[in-house]
Amino acid sequence: MSVLLIGGSPSSSSSGTRLLHHIGERLASQGHHCSRLQVRDLPAAALLHADFTDPAIVRALAQVAAADAVVVATPVYKAAYSGVLKAFLDLLPQDGLRNKLVLPIATGGSQSHLLALDYALRPVLASLDARFILPSIYTTSSQLTWHAEHGLSLDAAIAPRVDRGVEQLSSELFALALRRPNSLFTQPALA
Repeated sequence: MSVLLIGGSPSSSSSGTRLLHHIGERLASQGHHCSRLQVRDLPAAALLHADFTDPAIVRALAQVAAADAVVVATPVYKAAYSGVLKAFLDLLPQDGLRNKLVLPIATGGSQSHLLALDYALRPVLASLDARFILPSIYTTSSQLTWHAEHGLSLDAAIAPRVDRGVEQLSSELFALALRRPNSLFTQPALA
């Protein structure tokens, strides 16, 4: 099953971007094909002017359309998700997430913004006709520690929530594959 990791951070070294990559690696280790889309890498003029003819925008929208699931990562600024992510989500058609599983994740400076995903991002994802939006994962930057040699370390308070999010998305993807006709995961008929 294919998972698109959508990074909505303007920074390539943000804790949210690192968490997104960590989740992608975990999903890949469970047999899912993960691809990445960093919204900050899209041409700014094409993104802001909704230039649907720009080749990079066309490719990005095709990536979303082809995915079975998306993991959407964003920093929280002023109690809302990032503006760069908003600009990209605005380019998706009204049913741009139809039949897709969605795992929203966010990072912020404090627990004060814990509900930003539920009040700001979740309604937008729902309006794009997502099949199922999994429980959000919110972390503070202090709960994620980056080590150049060892990679990302998760604080004991947030690690189980990340584990549950990865496991739930993975199991939902496998269940989706079983329901598809001609699936490679189809069980043989009983004699």
